[in-house]
Amino acid sequence: MEDADRQTGYAPVNGLKMYYEIHGTGQPLVVLHGSFMTIELMGKLVPELARSRQVIAVEFQGHGHTADIDRPITYENLADDTAALLRHVGVESADVYGYSLGGGVALQIALRHPQVVRKLIVASASYTSEGMYPEVLAGIEQIKPELFDGTPWRGAYDRTAPHPGAFAALVAKLRQLDMTPYTWPAEAVRAIGAPTLIVLGDADGIRPEHAVELFRLRGGGVFGDLAGLPAAQLAVLPGTTHLGMLDRADWLVAIVSPFLDAPLHPSA
Repeated sequence: MEDADRQTGYAPVNGLKMYYEIHGTGQPLVVLHGSFMTIELMGKLVPELARSRQVIAVEFQGHGHTADIDRPITYENLADDTAALLRHVGVESADVYGYSLGGGVALQIALRHPQVVRKLIVASASYTSEGMYPEVLAGIEQIKPELFDGTPWRGAYDRTAPHPGAFAALVAKLRQLDMTPYTWPAEAVRAIGAPTLIVLGDADGIRPEHAVELFRLRGGGVFGDLAGLPAAQLAVLPGTTHLGMLDRADWLVAIVSPFLDAPLHPSA
């Protein structure tokens, strides 16, 4: 125990010693960070959500306190790691919030481990690489380790990583992940049982058309006054970029909390 409000530990899963923190009490909510990030860089979101629920925040392979291993970084691997970590801490079912890289992982947890996910929140992420603007992929192609010098991402990594010299390897693995085209089957995404909230900024790296496409796959896009409210919800934050989402904790808590607190949808 670090203090009265935060428990920390390492879960031995799939060859990793995966770092996690548990904040607060109540219905479990897993929070999954973005590429090159740590729990710390999720900002006020974790402590604010922990006011009303038990937040289980993790650090993925090669990120923060979790040392890298000789294995590619894939959405599927990270999803399996997270599901195994939940078993390690004795959580059978949880709500899952994922941002960016973590949003893709959250979707994969729902696809690969559906029994684990009670409700699903996908922020600034896609189920296909075609959901991103071409200029996002063009920028990723040019990423080099030195681009992070002096940034909060590199600072957080250097403070927490067991082997700070491994940052270049992390950059290479994440670049490979992002440059590998993917499309997860639409029918599988449609079949996810968990009620889903899709969140993005109106100036995000994910195309709004794609967010609506994902929203429809998850059951949204109906005339609610006649059909009733669907189990899917869509929130577009105004004046918000991909990185700017990290500064919207107050908005996110105001949107996420009612979604999580609502009774499970009859179709779920």
